[in-house]
Amino acid sequence: MTDIKVGEIIHFYDKIGVAVVKVLAPIKVGDRLKISGHDHEFEQEVASMQVEHKEIQKAKKGDDVGIKVDQPVKDGDEVYKVG
Repeated sequence: MTDIKVGEIIHFYDKIGVAVVKVLAPIKVGDRLKISGHDHEFEQEVASMQVEHKEIQKAKKGDDVGIKVDQPVKDGDEVYKVG
């Protein structure tokens, strides 16, 4: 099964390790994501997501969501759903 592009990083808060993702396809807590960028790539599970400081379980196309990430990311990095 191929990875599906579900979003793009539009901001990264390095002090708190949170990426803001422009959502292009639905994602939910528990999904496994691959973040691929300039010189790095890693996978992680979505442990939590927030919109406007409120916890959400699912995000839909057009949402901008904050996701805690395990590693630093950069604006323009692409987000894929694995599997």
